[in-house]
Amino acid sequence: MMTVQAKDSGQVALRGSIAHCLDDPDAGDGSFEYIEDGVLLVRDGCVERVGEAAQLLPLPEGVPLHDRRGQLIVPGFVDVHLHYPQTDMIGSHGAQLLEWLDTYVFPTEIRFADRDYAADTAGFFLDELLRNGTTSALVLGTVHAHSVDVLFEAAQLRGMRLAAGKVMMDRNCPEALRDTPETGYRDSRALLERWHGVDRLRYAITPRFAPTSTPAQLEMAGRLAAEHPDAYVHTHLAENLNEVAWVAELFPQARSYLDVYDRFGLVRERSVFAHSVHIDEVDRARLGDSGATLAFCPSANLFLGSGLFDLGAARACGARVGLGTDVGAGTSFGMLQLIGQAYKVAQMGGQSIGPEQALYLATLGGARALHIDDAVGNFAPGKEADFIVLDPAATPLLARRCAAAGDWRERLFALMTLGDDRAVAETFLQGTSVHRRDGTGDADAG
Repeated sequence: MMTVQAKDSGQVALRGSIAHCLDDPDAGDGSFEYIEDGVLLVRDGCVERVGEAAQLLPLPEGVPLHDRRGQLIVPGFVDVHLHYPQTDMIGSHGAQLLEWLDTYVFPTEIRFADRDYAADTAGFFLDELLRNGTTSALVLGTVHAHSVDVLFEAAQLRGMRLAAGKVMMDRNCPEALRDTPETGYRDSRALLERWHGVDRLRYAITPRFAPTSTPAQLEMAGRLAAEHPDAYVHTHLAENLNEVAWVAELFPQARSYLDVYDRFGLVRERSVFAHSVHIDEVDRARLGDSGATLAFCPSANLFLGSGLFDLGAARACGARVGLGTDVGAGTSFGMLQLIGQAYKVAQMGGQSIGPEQALYLATLGGARALHIDDAVGNFAPGKEADFIVLDPAATPLLARRCAAAGDWRERLFALMTLGDDRAVAETFLQGTSVHRRDGTGDADAG
C-alpha cells in the first residue's frame, strides 16, 4: 500500500492547480483563491503553506514533492447529512417519504441488530465516502447503540473526521426499532461519553424526526442537549407535505414543525435540520437567530418528490447551510454529483450557483455548518490537511469539455456538473493518501 506521508521529516508537498475558499464567495474580493501552478506543503498532518510554485520551489532537501500538474487540488468535501444504514437500499423505487420509510428503510434498519452486519456496512460506507472525496460527515446510525460504536470504530481506524448518533424512536415504527424515552437517553448519553471528542469524532443527539418520538422522548433529547451543548442535535424537518401534516396532527399545540423541536430545547447552535423544504418565514427567522444549520439535500428531495429547497431564503435568514447527500434517499455518495443537483434545484427557483459558491458549500460552508471550520474546510495554515485531487480528464467527455473551457472557472464548473467518483483521483486525510483511483491508497486495505 502506498502512502505519500514523509515519515522522516513529517513533510510532504503536492504541486498542481489549487482552489479553496477563504470565506463565503458572496463576501466579495479575497474570499476565493485559485492558483494555476501551486504547491501545497503539509507538515505533521496539517497545512503549513500554500502558494505559487515559483515562490515555494525548490523545497528544502528531503521534502518529497508529488507532481499533480494538470489536476486540481481542493479541500476535502463535507457531507452534513446522510444515513449509513441505508447503504444497501439506495436507489429503491417507487414511493414518497412516509411510504418509503415503511417499505424500505425500517425493514433494512432492523438488520442492524446484527453487529457484524452493521460493522461490515460501516466499513463499506466510509470507504465509499473517501472514494468520492468526502473527508468529513454527519451521519445517522440506527436505534441500536452498537450501530454507532462500529461506525466510530471504523472512522477512527481510517482517521476520518466524523460525527454520528444513535437514532431515538419510541413510536410510529416497527417494534424491533423502538427504544423508550429512558433507554434512548441512557444509550445516547453512554455513546456520547464514550466517543465525543475522541480523536476526530463527535456525537450527535439524534431523534429521527418528530413523528417517531413521543413528547416524553423529545423532552429527554432536549435534556441531553442541555447537558452537552457542544454535541450536535441532528434530525429531519419539513421534508414532505404529508409529513408536515402528520406532525400538525401529532403536536396540535405547536405553531409549526420547527416549533415542536423548539419547545423541547432542540433548536440551537449545533442543531442540524435536514431538508427544511416546507418552512415559513417565521421558522427561517428562528433558525437564523438560533445559529442552527440547514442541510440542503437536493438529490433526496428530487428522488422522493419532496420539493425544492430555497437556498436563497435559507442564506438570507442567517442560518448555516451545508450540502447533504442523504444516502439512501440520495442516489449517490458523490459530492460532485450533488453539486450538479443543487445547481438544477436553484435554477428551478430562479437562483444560480456559481463554481466558487458550489465549492464553498461543499467545503468551507459545510465545515462552518458543522462548526469544524477551525480544523478543516480550506488550506489556511495550521488546518488539518484533508484534501482531494480532482482529475479534469477522468472521462472522455470531461476531458473534452475541460479542454474547450475558456478559463479555470469554466473548468471548475464542468468538474462540478459532469464529474463523479472517477474524477476523484486521490483522497488525503491529514496529509496521508487514503484512497487512490488506481486502488493503491491506504483506505482500500480497510
